[in-house]
Amino acid sequence: MNWIIGVIIACEIGFWVFVMLGLFSRYILRKKTLGLFFLAMTPVVDLVLLIVSGIDLYHGAHATFAHALAAVYIGVSVAFGKQMIRWADEKFQTHVLKQQVQRKKLYGLEYAKIEFKGWSRHLLAYLIGAGLIGLTVVFIHDLERTAAMLRVLATWTAVLIIDLIISVSYFIFPKTEK
Repeated sequence: MNWIIGVIIACEIGFWVFVMLGLFSRYILRKKTLGLFFLAMTPVVDLVLLIVSGIDLYHGAHATFAHALAAVYIGVSVAFGKQMIRWADEKFQTHVLKQQVQRKKLYGLEYAKIEFKGWSRHLLAYLIGAGLIGLTVVFIHDLERTAAMLRVLATWTAVLIIDLIISVSYFIFPKTEK
C-alpha cells in the first residue's frame, strides 16, 4: 500500500475525531468554545494532507491515484465540510442525545433547487481539487510523473457532468410525494 493512502486514511479519521470531539464538547461537556475549537481544527487536517502530498511529489515521487485522491479529498472537504459536520451534528443529537431532529420533506421545485445546490457544491469541490491537480502538474512539470492525477481528473470531470444531468433532471421530472 502506498504510504500516502495511509496519510489520507489518517486524515479522514482525524477529521471525524475532531468532529466528534467538537460535538461531545458542545453537547455533553457544554463547552461551546472548546467544541468550536475542535470543529475549527478540521481544515488543519486538510492542510496537513496537502503539505504531505506536496512534499512527496517534490522529492521525486511519481504521482499516483492516492496523490490525486488527496486533491479530491481536500476539494470535497472544503466544499462539503460544513454539511458533513451538520449531518454528524444531527446524528449525534438523534442517537446520543435521543433528540428528534425535524427535517422537512422536499418535493418539486424545492427539491430540485436543493439538488442543484448540491451540484454547485460538487462543482466547487471539483474546482478546488482540479486546481490543486493543475498546480501540481505545473509545479512538477513532468507529464509522465503526473499522468495518474490527470486520469483521475478526467474521471471526476465525467462524474461532475453526470451529477449535473441528474440534478437538472429534477427540474424536468420533479420529485413527487409518494
